[in-house]
Amino acid sequence: MSDNELGTFLRTRREAVTPADVGLPTGPRRRTPGLRRAELATLAGVSVEYLTRLEQGRDRNPSPQVLGALGDALRLAVPDRILLRRLAKEAGVDKVLCTSAAPPARTVRPTVRALLDRLEPTPAVLLNWIGDIVTHTAGYERFARPLGLLDGSAPNVMRYLFTDERARAVFRGWDRLADEQVAHLRHEAPLHDPHVAALADELTVTAGAPFSDRLAAVPSMPARFGIDIVDHPEAGRLRLSYEVLSLPEEGQRLMVHLPADEATATALDHLNGRKPGALRAVGG
Repeated sequence: MSDNELGTFLRTRREAVTPADVGLPTGPRRRTPGLRRAELATLAGVSVEYLTRLEQGRDRNPSPQVLGALGDALRLAVPDRILLRRLAKEAGVDKVLCTSAAPPARTVRPTVRALLDRLEPTPAVLLNWIGDIVTHTAGYERFARPLGLLDGSAPNVMRYLFTDERARAVFRGWDRLADEQVAHLRHEAPLHDPHVAALADELTVTAGAPFSDRLAAVPSMPARFGIDIVDHPEAGRLRLSYEVLSLPEEGQRLMVHLPADEATATALDHLNGRKPGALRAVGG
């Protein structure tokens, strides 16, 4: 990951905002895509020199007031403002506090275990911040085992997605899914965590550009809901609505899949050995 993610984020967001977006005139001789530094500095009430230092990584400690002013000037949505604050925190004086030496949690809180039991036969999986599969429902076992997701002694969705050729074959939205999993890795784990660094080094070698290019790209917030389309080897094509619930104290997330149409509900019931009606379709 870049050592100047805060500066890269600010620069790319500045270049994505047009003068018209913020009520400025568009001149005929503009060379810079989006806003000039001077224009953003004026809108945010900071000096051009200070904005330059932020973008170049020579100043990494903007105040909350400056971050708020930049967010307003760039018309950032709430998720991007949260990400901006996180990048600033991990780039500045709090960097040492964001460094974790503890391994990613592989234990399950009793209430989370009870919740998973009550979700049966829904496919639901608990992941830690590097994508290890910590535990799952029996419904997830029957869904994921034929895909190869649970192969090996320590299944990891990042390794599966980027190094197992079956992943591209079964997940029709592989590119979007790859983007989202890297976003989870970057957003939910400390940027300087040694376990993240080890996984990133491993996948840079074993997966190459499909992984390393995403890791080097401008950070974004991971999606918390959506639809996955899966060509399942036993159940056929599935349309699955998913929700991702964060467990920040454990550094874990719970991902739950529900059928997005009646055909998928019927297919999952058949996969689980249930009579039709055990799982009900929800709107995607």
